[in-house]
Amino acid sequence: MAHLSSRVKFRNDINGLRAWAVVAVLLFHFKLFGLDGGFIGVDIFFVISGFLMTSIIVKDLEANSFSLSRFYIARARRILPALIVLTITLLALVVA
Repeated sequence: MAHLSSRVKFRNDINGLRAWAVVAVLLFHFKLFGLDGGFIGVDIFFVISGFLMTSIIVKDLEANSFSLSRFYIARARRILPALIVLTITLLALVVA
């Protein structure tokens, strides 16, 4: 069976929206241009994530192949490696 995320076509429009969200967060953190609404960038990231996850679920439901356990396993395989590397790096920095 194909990896869940491989069934979702890459969307340049969503990637562009993600870029705007990054810019909003950066401008907020660097206090440039008096931007007080940088948190909107974080909200945009949550909306994008929800949209993409819903797209995956809907496609699998339409194909009659949705499995909640497979869905969460795919999410864990995507997120946990970076989380583990970050945790080990931070622990090494704290101990050193």
